[in-house]
This record gives sequence, C-alpha cells and structure tokens, in this order.
Amino acid sequence: MASHLFTVPIPALGAHQGGSIVCTEPSPRVYLLTWTSPPDNRLTSAFCGALLDALDIVEFGGYAPGVVVTTSGVAKFYSNGLDLEHAVATPGFWTGSLYKLFTRFLTYPYPTIALMNGHAFAGGLMLAMHHDYRIMNPSRGFVCLNELDFGAALKPAMSAIFRLKTPPQTYRSLALEAHRFPGAQALAAGIVDGLGGLEEVFKLVADRKLTEKGKTGIYGALKREMYRESVAIMKFDDREEERFQGEFEEDEKRKAEGKRKVEALKGKAKL
Repeated sequence: MASHLFTVPIPALGAHQGGSIVCTEPSPRVYLLTWTSPPDNRLTSAFCGALLDALDIVEFGGYAPGVVVTTSGVAKFYSNGLDLEHAVATPGFWTGSLYKLFTRFLTYPYPTIALMNGHAFAGGLMLAMHHDYRIMNPSRGFVCLNELDFGAALKPAMSAIFRLKTPPQTYRSLALEAHRFPGAQALAAGIVDGLGGLEEVFKLVADRKLTEKGKTGIYGALKREMYRESVAIMKFDDREEERFQGEFEEDEKRKAEGKRKVEALKGKAKL
C-alpha cells in the first residue's frame, strides 16, 4: 500500500473550485504527486503555485532522492491546459507561474515522469513535455496542441520544448494540424515513452534505474545544459516576448499592405 507523505491544497480561484495535490510513495523513493482540481485540472496561478510547493517539499523536505511521478485524480483529464482569460489578466502569470513551473520540471534534480491517465491538451501537454519521461493511457485520452482551433499563437517558451523533444514531422502535426494523438500514435510519434499505468511507470523506473540518478546531485545541472535553449527562452521571456510581438506587428503590416496592393491591382487586372 502506498504511504501518504503530504497534501498541498490548491486554493479556489474565480470559477475554479481548487483542489489538492497528494504525495504518496507507492514504491521506495518513487514520489507520486496526484493532482485533483475539478473539472479538468486547469493550470491557473493557484495550481502552478501548489505544484511548485509540492516539488519543493519533495526536494527539501528530508526525503531521499528518487523519482517524481505526476498524474491526475480526475479520470478524464491529466490537464486541459490554461485558463487563457485568467492567464492574460493575471500580472506575472507567464514568468512567475507557468514558465517557472516548466523550468522547475525541466531542471528538477530527480527524474520526472508524467503519467497521463487522461487528456493532455495545450498547456497540459506542455507541462508533460517538460518532464523527463511520459507514460500514456493506451485506451483513453488524447494529447494535442489545439491552439490552432481557438486562434492562439504559441509563445516562444511554449514551442521551444517541442523543437527539442519531438521530430519535426510530429511538431508539424501538433502545431499546424492540431492533430489529436491517441496513445499508440503518440508513442509512434515520439511524444511519449510508453503506454500503460502505474505498473508501467514502475517498470520504466526499474529498467532505467531511475531512483539512483539523483544521488550525486548533478542530475539537474545535466538537464539544464541539455535543454539550455528552452531554459534561456523562459528565463529571458521579456526579450522573447518583445521579438514575438514585433513579428506579430510586422505580419499585421504585411496584411494591410497586401490588401492595399490588391486594391490597386483591381484597376489593372481582371480581378
């Protein structure tokens, strides 16, 4: 039986009722963080803050170095991503909450595994991608970047991880087609490392001797160098956001100039 270690509350926030993150130890030095924030585990600032606290407790709370596994207590969703309205309206959300959380996972000093028991859409998939490994339910749930469907651009800090961790063809399907990958397709596309549930997580941990990796204290530094591009983009997001906004404005100018050009051509061509 898994031993209960601690619980971190997720405060209610606006329309989001909140919930909790429960840490158990189902196997020696395997720390399972199960978040439950109905209905779909949105990545609000309250959710991000609670998860950051849980990661700190595992690292600094006197527990032996091991492996961190995350999963959902909501059967349908691992996470349905951001509440975009909340994200845009909350000062400091990107760098102080979301990217801080992504960076924490990307450079965490122990191996991390996302056990995706349900859908992982948009920001939910991004969060899983910042883990070291991913195990996906083979029979329920999709992974998807659906920004194309609701008309939101991928910010630089959001897209970097996919360039680093997925083949170009997979990233194209995710970003430019909003393709929904079920488990078998996600495995074939290189998005996840395996299919199954907690038993498959235990097998991955055992086969790769993951509980031993954090003992020397260098694991996080190795990851920071391995993913330096993504880490730098999130660290210097203000500069990246300025570049991103500049490119957006240039594109708006291009559209306006194109319309003016076509209007002028109407007098010369049969349009």
